[in-house]
Formats: sequence, structure tokens, C-alpha cells
Amino acid sequence: MRMTGSERRQQLLDVARALFAEKGFDGTSIEEIAAHANVSKPVVYEHFGGKEGIYAVVVDRETQLLLDRMVSALHGGHPRAMLEQAATALLGYVEDSHDGFRILVRDSPVASSTGTFSTVLNDIASQVEYILAQQFAARGYEEKLSALYAQALVGMVALTGQWWLDARKPKRDEVAAHLVNLAWNGLSHLENKPRLLG
Repeated sequence: MRMTGSERRQQLLDVARALFAEKGFDGTSIEEIAAHANVSKPVVYEHFGGKEGIYAVVVDRETQLLLDRMVSALHGGHPRAMLEQAATALLGYVEDSHDGFRILVRDSPVASSTGTFSTVLNDIASQVEYILAQQFAARGYEEKLSALYAQALVGMVALTGQWWLDARKPKRDEVAAHLVNLAWNGLSHLENKPRLLG
């Protein structure tokens, strides 16, 4: 049965996503993408214009998936609960979409202002900064420091996510609990056996 244009496009994206996750941008060729999809190279060029084009679409989709997951996870409540939500959402993305996360954490060779992991982290940090600013104002802390704390929290969770992508131990909720423990209690008030409250 012949595929429609949109079905073929999705197939090519799925194939390319798997290859980029396994081999990276430089290690993947248009020939490989075409061969894995059982099409000729011109079909890939017709849909995406080249390797940079298909890579950009894959990265944009993963970026949006991660951002949507993070933003929807931050639905309010106590600040500690929001920290748990953010840590669990990012680690959940790592667990559920490890190929996508592998693609995002690599440096993007595509010359664009969007789609790099640092851009994604900055977008997430902006969301966290907004929430922290509200919490800081309510508690009498300096609101201008919310940007610093947002970067620190998002960076801590993201780097841990990169490590956990390969380690996969301990389990996701335990990793999230330890992240929250460090962020919430600080090194001077670490709980001996942290656990998520939510």
C-alpha cells in the first residue's frame, strides 16, 4: 500500500530520529535515512531539502515536546510541589523519550537560534523564573534573584537528567526526590531518606 505524503514524511522523521539518536548528526547520512525508510535519496530531499532540514524538524519537535511537558507540569501549589513537578517532568521525558533527549543534549549543528538544548533550558528557566518571582515576592525575597535560582534549578535537573539517561539507577522518583532534597533543603539541611511528598 502506497503512503500518503504526510505518512511518508512521518516515517522519514521517525527513521531519522532513531538514527540521529544513535549516531548523531555527523554520523548519519541521507543515504542511511533513505535506506532505512526503503525510499530513494530524492524522496528525502523532496520532503526536507537535506539532512539539515530533517534534523531541524526532529529537533523542533523534541524541543516542543519537552517544553510542553515541563510547562504543563508546573501547575502551581506549594513551591516544593512545583519543584517536584519540574524534576519529575524532565526525568519523565528522559525516561519516555530517551532518543529525543539524546538528540537535544548534543550540540546542534544546524545554524538557528532555536532547537539547541541550551535554548530549551533557557525557555524552561524563563517559565520557572516567572513562578519563582511570584513566590519570592510573596515571601519578601528579592524578586530579581529569581532568574539566578531558576537557572540553577533547571541546570541541576537537566545535568542530572543527562547522567541518568545512561545510568538509569536509582529509579526516576528516587532521583527526583534527591534533586528536590538538595534544592529544597540545601546541603546544610539534607534529609537522610528523601521522598516525594506529592
